[in-house]
Amino acid sequence: MATHRADGSTVTDGILIGEGVLLDARPASFASRSAGALIDVAVTIGGLVLAIWVVTGILVWQSDVAAASQWGRAAVIAIVVLLLVVLPTTVETLTRGRSLGKLATGLRVVRDDGGPVRVRHALVRSLVGVFEIWLTAGSVAVITSLANARGKRLGDLLAGTYAVRVRGARSWEQPLVMSPALATWARSADIRRLPDGLALRARQVLDRAPRLAPASRARLTDELAAQMEAYVAPGPPSGTPAESFLHAVLHERRDRELARGRQEQERAVAQAASLHRLPYGVPDPRN
Repeated sequence: MATHRADGSTVTDGILIGEGVLLDARPASFASRSAGALIDVAVTIGGLVLAIWVVTGILVWQSDVAAASQWGRAAVIAIVVLLLVVLPTTVETLTRGRSLGKLATGLRVVRDDGGPVRVRHALVRSLVGVFEIWLTAGSVAVITSLANARGKRLGDLLAGTYAVRVRGARSWEQPLVMSPALATWARSADIRRLPDGLALRARQVLDRAPRLAPASRARLTDELAAQMEAYVAPGPPSGTPAESFLHAVLHERRDRELARGRQEQERAVAQAASLHRLPYGVPDPRN
């Protein structure tokens, strides 16, 4: 996405995650995406071969050939679904878009607005990937990626995501400050998802506000507050300065994103713990 700095210059594809961190991330190059995809494919093929080898070894000991054949087909289908759909979806969701290949090549999958991917994004990418990567030997993914300005494959187009190179993050000079007079209002306000670039422009202006001329500072904050107010209900209390309003919205947005992240992490830990429990009615062994 292209956004504009307070001084009039342009930033290309800068994205602002919920924690208020700016990632100066452009769409990943075709070479880096290909390298990450090849690593993921190699790992998946290795897992498939290993799993099928283990299943075959177990079925060899079955005396009923017909039953063994049926169980073998069912096991192969289950393994394929697990490794091609379930596992990639789980990994991308829990790691916020970083599979093993993307971790090795310094990439991350993000939403079109720069936010972290959710389960539905990862699931769509995995399901479409079965067709465009595995059934077509990657040809559809390569053609689609080369034809798209952001290098999106078909799964990204349907999921609303794309891959970026993560170059690290920088700290803002000016922290977000919640005005005590707006704290109660912000906690109860309905803050919808902001359009692409709006949160980033607001954060950039707030970060540079002390260095701006008073007239430019007032004009920019008034314009951004007017745009952002359309996505917040109810509006701020009457007489609220535009700059305080921007601080409050971005501060609350960051806190809600962090809270959602903690909840998802706790949910993932609880689900992982439940998978290790014995079936209902069977008491856990005591030490």
